[in-house]
Amino acid sequence: MTLLTLIFAFLIEQLRPLSVHNPVFKAISAIALWLEDTFNAGQRAHGRTAWLLLVVPTVALAGLIPLALAQLHPLLAFVWNVLLLYLTLGFRQFSHHFTNIQLALSAGDLHEARSILARWAQESDREFSADALDAAEIVRHTVRLALIASHRHVFGVLFWAAILPGATAMGAVLYRLADYLNRRWNLPPAADEHPERDFGAFAQSAFALIDWIPVRLTALGFAIVGNFEDAIYCWRTRAHSWPRHEPAILLASGEGALGVRLRPQAATPATSFGIDPTTDQTTDPEGDWDANPPQLSTLRTAVGLVWRSVVLWLIVLVLVSVGSWIK
Repeated sequence: MTLLTLIFAFLIEQLRPLSVHNPVFKAISAIALWLEDTFNAGQRAHGRTAWLLLVVPTVALAGLIPLALAQLHPLLAFVWNVLLLYLTLGFRQFSHHFTNIQLALSAGDLHEARSILARWAQESDREFSADALDAAEIVRHTVRLALIASHRHVFGVLFWAAILPGATAMGAVLYRLADYLNRRWNLPPAADEHPERDFGAFAQSAFALIDWIPVRLTALGFAIVGNFEDAIYCWRTRAHSWPRHEPAILLASGEGALGVRLRPQAATPATSFGIDPTTDQTTDPEGDWDANPPQLSTLRTAVGLVWRSVVLWLIVLVLVSVGSWIK
């Protein structure tokens, strides 16, 4: 049932993409904002209470409702799980940003590409600015955001949907809620806001725990379907140098699998895509890893890496399902 539910949800999401302004997201966003306004007194305990008040009842309902529907007809429970996976799983919830940036860069419209990138990045970092970025840096940040989004919208959801096979929707809802609250309650404060960082500390810790295994499996998947040797090398030697708020293991493995430097540098060559005219590679100053500079083609390569990872994990799910049926 888990495999069929995932496949149906994937197909529906590809045929009819879910808008980011859908009523369910708006409702969850409004509840999260109300809880933050009501409970945020700058203490971790208040954030824990708010997190539990939203996550526990929502996840419980996601699991109990299909049990009740199954008493009426198993197909109703199946439809419910497909619906919730449709709401929580899929590329199309973020891929429009990626596609539009790629189209803008292909047309040579750096202003439009910067504008789209800034809107996307500011969903999780209010202070992000793309005004001074050249094409190479736009590509770098776009790939970075795409790898993170593919993990949090697809691979992390897949893991929790599969790990709770008796209640598929519960795992998916748990992961997406934990991810959203971590991002929403840990946004850097605006210039005119007083920072209350401890309120989001529990949401951050909870998501780190929930994501501990999935992020490593996603990084492993990137290594398997990409350049395995470079991915493992970067995982082991470069993950520590990423900012603490970034999913370092994921991004280090991703840049190794792609063979492209994704971590921002202090200075970028002022060329069309950061390419030194005397060479087609740039040497890692922290080691002996040779990385290709980011180019427009890197965006297509990143899409291929992500889709190969999807196929890999779907094959794993098929094998696990077949094994369980044989038993």
